[in-house]
Amino acid sequence: MRVLIVSTSERTGGAAVAARRLMDALNNHGVKAKMLVRDKQSDSLTVVGLKGQWRQQWAFLWERFVIFLHLHFNKKRLFEIDIANAGTDITRLPEFREADIIHLHWINQGMLSLNGIRKILGSGKPVVWTMHDMWPATAICHLTLGCNQFKTACHHCKNLPGGGSSNDLAARIWRRKQNILQDHGITFVACSRWLEAEARQSALLRGQKTACVPNPIDTRIYKTGQKAASRQRLGLPNDCRLILFVSQRVTNRYKGMDYLTEACKQLAEQHPDMRENTAIAILGGHAEDVAGELPFKTFPLGYVSDEQRIADIYNAVDLFVLPSLSENLPNTIMEAMACGVPCVGFKVGGIPEEIDHQKNGYVARYRDAADLAEGIHWVLFEADYEALSRQAVMKVARCYSQQSVALEYTELYNEALALKHYKL
Repeated sequence: MRVLIVSTSERTGGAAVAARRLMDALNNHGVKAKMLVRDKQSDSLTVVGLKGQWRQQWAFLWERFVIFLHLHFNKKRLFEIDIANAGTDITRLPEFREADIIHLHWINQGMLSLNGIRKILGSGKPVVWTMHDMWPATAICHLTLGCNQFKTACHHCKNLPGGGSSNDLAARIWRRKQNILQDHGITFVACSRWLEAEARQSALLRGQKTACVPNPIDTRIYKTGQKAASRQRLGLPNDCRLILFVSQRVTNRYKGMDYLTEACKQLAEQHPDMRENTAIAILGGHAEDVAGELPFKTFPLGYVSDEQRIADIYNAVDLFVLPSLSENLPNTIMEAMACGVPCVGFKVGGIPEEIDHQKNGYVARYRDAADLAEGIHWVLFEADYEALSRQAVMKVARCYSQQSVALEYTELYNEALALKHYKL
């Protein structure tokens, strides 16, 4: 069986990381998998980059320009919506022709257009589409954030100026997606049970097969290590409890840095000794922009792509906090837990599926900085820390190992191939 995994990027962003890990998991367990990407970032022979960089750049810029026009030249939501009006026709590529299964992942920002997706479906090859957010089930948005229009038909979009209209950009893209999907069957895979439940409510995906398979993790890289040695290598202090916050772009408001900042301020007031015995490590771009807002000593680590160094950072800290306002199944929580680090996050999306409350971490009430602070203090100063750490490692080994995820996807591929042959 030959699988072609299609992703905008090879390594940038959580969806790309998950897609790359899946390719490795499949290849390690007997399935021939390749990855087709716009942004190739390694010399791996199993990852193929699209040719014609200027064409890729043009597709990206053209889509952003059209969105910019519809936003009345406002940059605020420029990267919160996608319309897939430009992209590459991958059906002509040898990697596409030789594949038995086409497996789409996050394919936005000029990778695939709606016309390109139509051609993929028209090829007759079975298609599996892993949803890393809600875009495949909505018209133009990646995060619904309480909007329920996708359950009937997208229009009057809150992401558009003035709340849109009955025939706004969202309504038009919705109809185009609907026309593409109505004559073709796709196996949609959600990485969390939460996202699967959301997808099943989408009028756009009505009649399509949906399933739930988590992202895999390589526990040969993400594993427990010596905390003191990791801190020494990274130049981090050994005389304090260290909290970690991670985001590709730390200033992304949906990742919840504002809530972590507020929680830390409350902790500093309620427990003054934490000002001396607690510090924050921030991993991600623009980390230095928020460092001065926190009441504890802060260590901006910048953006890191090397997985061995990332694993070292997890092993250096005592707690990982992810106060995101919207999440699917965060790789970061999985990575931290594999390294034996308890996690604290809001009760949203797939986070409560990863963190078992007060067993391997703490699930705080949504958008509640006070409860977030309570969870941080409980893990660091009240709970049986060693027990939390052991449970975190066991949860990852049980639910997110390469072998178990590869087996689940192999079953889905076989079902898709069998259905294709039945129709023939």
